[in-house]
Amino acid sequence: MRPIILIIPLIFSLVACSSATNAPADTGIEGQVFIGPTCPVEQVNHPCPDKPYQATLSVLTPARTKILEFQADTEGHFRIALAPGDYILHPESPNVIPHAAEQTFTVVTGQFTHLTVTYDSGIR
Repeated sequence: MRPIILIIPLIFSLVACSSATNAPADTGIEGQVFIGPTCPVEQVNHPCPDKPYQATLSVLTPARTKILEFQADTEGHFRIALAPGDYILHPESPNVIPHAAEQTFTVVTGQFTHLTVTYDSGIR
């Protein structure tokens, strides 16, 4: 009886991952990650726009089960195949700062949902 009990959690984890691994190639999320502000003082003639940021992001189900974790490239870009459905994008952060808010989103069949993630650098 014990081997069956040990297999049940494995089955649930495989089912949870299946929405990401069995996603159609033309369906998912894409976007870019930024961080800002990046200058301690902004001046009128010297703008200081947010900069691309290579961050680690997680995709959660509405029940907050982690489906996958991925990293944006060095320019902050990402493109991830996901099955159609509702999800939460959770920006990971090693510390309190930098920090970015979670975003709920919906993936529609045959489309890539565009997301922009902006981390607060903490510079004031």
